[in-house]
Amino acid sequence: MDALLSPDAAASEGDGGQLDRDAASGSHDAASAGADAGPADVASRYAVGFTPFPYALGTAAQDFVYEKLASEANITAHHLDDGVPWPESLGGQPYHPNVVDEWQERKSRTPVGHKVFLAVTPLDTDRRGLALYKKESGNLALPEAWSTYALDAPEVKTAFLAYCKRAIDFFQPDFVAIGIEVNLLIKNSNERWPAYLRLHSSVYTGLKAQYPNLPVFVSLTGFDLAGYTDAPQDDQGQALSDLLPYSDLLGLSLHPQLSVFLAETVPAESDLERIFSLSSKPVAVCETSYPAEASSAYGGALPISGSAAKQDLFFQRLFAIADRHPTRFVVNFIVRDYDDLWTAMGSPDELSKVWRDTGLYDGEGNARLVRQRWMEKLAP
Repeated sequence: MDALLSPDAAASEGDGGQLDRDAASGSHDAASAGADAGPADVASRYAVGFTPFPYALGTAAQDFVYEKLASEANITAHHLDDGVPWPESLGGQPYHPNVVDEWQERKSRTPVGHKVFLAVTPLDTDRRGLALYKKESGNLALPEAWSTYALDAPEVKTAFLAYCKRAIDFFQPDFVAIGIEVNLLIKNSNERWPAYLRLHSSVYTGLKAQYPNLPVFVSLTGFDLAGYTDAPQDDQGQALSDLLPYSDLLGLSLHPQLSVFLAETVPAESDLERIFSLSSKPVAVCETSYPAEASSAYGGALPISGSAAKQDLFFQRLFAIADRHPTRFVVNFIVRDYDDLWTAMGSPDELSKVWRDTGLYDGEGNARLVRQRWMEKLAP
């Protein structure tokens, strides 16, 4: 994990200690802050949902996740972040059956009546360069020619636009992000930012010409944008300024455990307000999470001091701020902790611990404190 800024910012509007104790006692008196937020309008009637990310291998886990999507959400987030079928998209060729089957499974199991949020990206999962290749599986090495292309190469522009169109025509989404956490590129590979911006603006313009009423945007890591990490603020401000003309919504990725707050201090409402106010455009929380259990990663170098009370408090504050803004949706990335998947895969990635215990349900399938608050927000 990147080095963090001074924790002074985390102390703003108090350290959350008393509110943590209130949350631990089950207080929900500020569940939405709607009574204090002014007139009730569309800002407080946003969708809430999850991705269908499984907590274990096998069909039982998939069934559980989709059942919870049907009963405890009104938007499904299809987050496709494991590569792009580059040459097939460029040549208008059929996709590998693995890709087709995955898309069909997602679409066929999306609950009837749900809003659909589709997220794709031309960037790799490290947010350093071109997304890897997807064929019989995801994140395969790029075909030889593609490994030499710049982000704004004509082949990349043409292929990614075609990929986006094919995905949009298949999933028929209500919202589409054509980049995931893209401001991390200017942090990790600053020299590639101009080429990425040319790619993004080209694809955005092409999509809006064909789908003028579809909200097209990107997601951005909100805590980086607002100065709660070590990301250079001049660069982050430049990224936001560059992207807003080509983004219909302010799409946010909000994981405070990857910021100065870690999982020690819950961001104050003023901290979240600072992020939501970075633009006057409507907000979409494309993914968020908060650890509900204590653990550590990297041999103890990264403590994760999560708790069910802190998780509940984070969502209390997040919903309160979302209520005050023209928010379109809030997505908690996982429904249930993926302890079983973590074990089955041999604990493959220390960074994955940061999100492992962030479900509304723990690893045993027991509902957490935050589920009550979530259901209150879901209710009409």
